[in-house]
Amino acid sequence: MSLAHATVLLWAWGSLQAFEIVEKENIFWKTPCPAFLMFDNAAYLADMTFELPCHCKPEEVSAVVWYYQKHLGSGHTKVLTDFDGRVLTEASHVRTGSDMLVRFSIRMFSLLVFRAQPEDSGLYFCGTRKGDYFYAYDVDIQSNEGMVATFKDEGQQPFEDEYHGDLHVFTTFWEWTPCDRCGVRGEQWRIGLCYLQSPGLSPRYRKTMPNVVSCGSQAVPRKLRTLASGHTPELLVRSCLVSCKRQKTIRDSMLAIFNYVSKLGSRPWVPQVPIQFHEQRLGHGLIISCPGARPEHAVAWDKDHQHLYRTQYLVGVNRSMRVFIDHGHHLHIRFTQLSDRAIYYCWRQGVKIAGFRLAVKSRGHYQVSFSDPETRSALQLTLIGYLLITAVFTTVHLCRCCCYLFRFCPNFSP
Repeated sequence: MSLAHATVLLWAWGSLQAFEIVEKENIFWKTPCPAFLMFDNAAYLADMTFELPCHCKPEEVSAVVWYYQKHLGSGHTKVLTDFDGRVLTEASHVRTGSDMLVRFSIRMFSLLVFRAQPEDSGLYFCGTRKGDYFYAYDVDIQSNEGMVATFKDEGQQPFEDEYHGDLHVFTTFWEWTPCDRCGVRGEQWRIGLCYLQSPGLSPRYRKTMPNVVSCGSQAVPRKLRTLASGHTPELLVRSCLVSCKRQKTIRDSMLAIFNYVSKLGSRPWVPQVPIQFHEQRLGHGLIISCPGARPEHAVAWDKDHQHLYRTQYLVGVNRSMRVFIDHGHHLHIRFTQLSDRAIYYCWRQGVKIAGFRLAVKSRGHYQVSFSDPETRSALQLTLIGYLLITAVFTTVHLCRCCCYLFRFCPNFSP
């Protein structure tokens, strides 16, 4: 190797090292923390997973600790850390109704809360083990129980804005999701959360617009929050049609091989997507989830070749619905019938990703479990009936005792 070549290589190596040093300095450069602690307002829908980044921290702090308070200045504070800056919580391990202490994770100084619930609303602080705070959030988790669906294809319109003196209550919509199907008519939707505008908000909370925060924010006085409580989140749905993108996959290659080596009329059936088999007892309920889907994703369901559109199958459209899709994109089948036997396909972000072959059996041994919602419902109804009978029995005997004591008890004997 000549001297010129060696000089060029050394110069290139030095340039790469300098570039790497600059990149590392940019990664670890931090935004100066504010002198006075403020709260960033953020609103989400129930069952969503959200992330709170810690935008600033002192350079000497190597691991952050997250704190949670229901109300500012409350005596009870939750510490959301294992004091190593991380936990092992994953989204697939989280169940609905779990406590927040098992539904969070800390990654790269950011706090992730899985399947957030309205009870998780409050103040989140990024700080140190000593309790020094340097960044904070005001999080509002709005319930999806009273959510109202609006279908644009049917000419329906969203809620009108509400005015109560200086208080202005309105809905702020997110961006439209991608079309939930391709090649056929699909649907797309957007979530609308409750926001309000008022001059009487606390100045300690950061706002994206002047005097505008979410309806459940800590910056809203209790009186104004009560006035805005009737404005529920909204779901706006409309039709869409997009073409499918052709992607060369291993499955296509396998199909070509099968078509080549098979005789006409004896080609093996190869499913388009992975198929999972499930057997359900007749008359019992079933809930099917789309793999990897989150509430903010565009999810659709098909029963064999029948498309289950939200205009007909969204929960709340009909009170007597036996098969419906909830706001978390789960497919519910109540009181399973023999006609429910089919393959249910799941679309996620416009791509068909999985199928569930459902078989319904009419007889056989069924193991009772307290985790079964139908078992719990039966026990609750039995307990309520027993309590009502006990209450009636006790009331009748108390009345007879009172009548006997005051000597005007009527004679019930024939």
